[in-house]
Amino acid sequence: MKRKQLQELLLEAPYDALVLTSEVNRRYATGFHSSAGVVYLSAEQAVFYTDFRYVEAARAAVTDFEVREIGVGRSYTAAVNELIAQDGVRTVALEDETLTHAEYTRWATALHATAKRLEDSIARLRVTKEDDEVEKIVAAQRIAEQALEEVMNDIRVGVTEKEIAARLTYLMLHYGAENMSFDPIVVSGANSSKPHGVPTDKTIAAGDFVTMDFGCIVDGYCSDMTRTVAVGHVTEEMQRVYDIVLDAQLAGIACCKAGISGREVDGAARRVIEAAGYGDAFGHGFGHGVGLEIHEAPTASSRSDALLPAGSILTAEPGIYLPGKFGVRTEDMLYVIEDGCINLTEAPKTLRIL
Repeated sequence: MKRKQLQELLLEAPYDALVLTSEVNRRYATGFHSSAGVVYLSAEQAVFYTDFRYVEAARAAVTDFEVREIGVGRSYTAAVNELIAQDGVRTVALEDETLTHAEYTRWATALHATAKRLEDSIARLRVTKEDDEVEKIVAAQRIAEQALEEVMNDIRVGVTEKEIAARLTYLMLHYGAENMSFDPIVVSGANSSKPHGVPTDKTIAAGDFVTMDFGCIVDGYCSDMTRTVAVGHVTEEMQRVYDIVLDAQLAGIACCKAGISGREVDGAARRVIEAAGYGDAFGHGFGHGVGLEIHEAPTASSRSDALLPAGSILTAEPGIYLPGKFGVRTEDMLYVIEDGCINLTEAPKTLRIL
């Protein structure tokens, strides 16, 4: 699927071939998901090696790479060395960001070529999504939104956080998700002040906020969203905090466009929260990239100096968290374009009191 872009990368890079061993970059290159395999790419050859468990499915699914079975008792390094010899390769790039030091050292020592660090070369390719990638992300988002609408019927006094999390998981799988983007976060009442709290056996009570952060995967690509709802009633403070978070999100969205830094987008949202007196209660960044991984480039935080590229996906998820009381977060996914951004999320954001 991405063979052309990767071979173009070779033309400008200080190495003769790529060896991809991480599951995520193998999937990016070939479009095929497997727990085992190696991608080798040079100017002459594009080969995907995998084992007996996956080879039949890979040959049916992969079009841009020659699929070969590794064979019992044969190592991937030995197979790659044969290709290196055929191509006369002198330097090979290895994924230093996804391999452990021990794995990198083992590969570098075993290969009959000089190993070089790939660094962030593929990450830079992955940050800009092609149309088919955006379509998969949107498809995953629509499934998540459908699950959200149905789970609203289950959120009531006496139901536990774990039960809502389990129901979300079931519904997303039921409507066609390949898997979850991450374990759903469902937190209520005082637990909702924990941005990445884990669902517990706590039962939902009248007057609770319930924050749900979840997403699913379609053809390898993730979605991510958060909605906070209330049960029974809310206090004036709860409504005020909810509105501040929404205003902050809308300010960040209005600022978001290609060519500005993630810091600027984060700052637009953060100033709204700070002006309302809750600056210390927003302790994470405005958003992060989403694609084959749930967290990838680009980022929008107070430390993000890199400019947002057109074609990237960025979450918009400011929040306010008041320990011992409650928390609120609202999250959408944005598709960054030259003169702004397109919100890929269609779920309503006005406060829903169930």
